[in-house]
Amino acid sequence: MKKSVLLLLIPLSFVACTSVEEKQTTEVVQQDLKDENLQKYSEIGFHYAVTTKQALGKHLTEAIMEGGTEYALSFCHLQAIALTDSMSQLHNASITRVSDQPRNANNAANNKELEQIQYYKDLVAEGETGKEIQPNVEREGGKVYFYYPILTNEMCLQCHGTKNETINPEVLALLSELYPDDKATGYKSNEVRGIWSIIFNQ
Repeated sequence: MKKSVLLLLIPLSFVACTSVEEKQTTEVVQQDLKDENLQKYSEIGFHYAVTTKQALGKHLTEAIMEGGTEYALSFCHLQAIALTDSMSQLHNASITRVSDQPRNANNAANNKELEQIQYYKDLVAEGETGKEIQPNVEREGGKVYFYYPILTNEMCLQCHGTKNETINPEVLALLSELYPDDKATGYKSNEVRGIWSIIFNQ
């Protein structure tokens, strides 16, 4: 009788171990697929951010060449958000530029985006450069969220730099007129001005 019990227990133990191993293997494969999927969103999001930046930069440069910094500022006031929205429609994703120091209240970062901005500020403070900094991608509630920093350069400082130094008085006067609650000045080159925040519906 004891022999029979042992014979029955051995196969059952083997089945139980196999089941646990299969489950663990399945979980690893699923996690690998999730990681691979997020990497694809990272690449797509980066492409969307770069192409939108290029579109904005092209129009901004043309505006500066046509009428100087003041004319370019008027262009941004009227067209920047509309241009970003058109890129959102083109790519079928929500593409926004947000900041902890917004010029336009519509570009104010939410709590999650503020965390991302601080994360990238810390990276820059530690000495990382734009080429080294990678996007952050997260999945939550059936959506994928992409974040990537917007770093200032010399051209940005014409409107976002130090008042009466890199920003001339004429531009300051126009800023006060167009954006009475402007918080987007005081930057130096290679600082985190804000982030690209892109949302994909899965």
